[in-house]
Amino acid sequence: MAVIQFIKDIDETVIPSIKLTRSRDGSTGTATFRFNNPDIIQLGMQEKGDIQGMYMKDEEGELITTDVNAKFINGKPQGIESIYIIKNPIEWDRFMRFMERYANNNNLSFTKA
Repeated sequence: MAVIQFIKDIDETVIPSIKLTRSRDGSTGTATFRFNNPDIIQLGMQEKGDIQGMYMKDEEGELITTDVNAKFINGKPQGIESIYIIKNPIEWDRFMRFMERYANNNNLSFTKA
């Protein structure tokens, strides 16, 4: 089971839009996740603890990014954007394995822009 969490052990059920970019040589890349009204905002889960990062968990382990920002409209949080930097081909392969599991769990498909 592949899940995304903002607070340990609390799965995020809102599915993000995800934009992937990759360097020309394929060795590095960036994954930008945009969550519109995620559970963490909707349910006021801040009392469960502060968001320390975005955790992508599956049977292989955990991928973590601390580049997580709330998006506000009229002073109210509306979304979360987080960026995961992929630094080498091994990390790229690992990230893609997570994404394949996450996509399968959530009936997602990949579209090339």
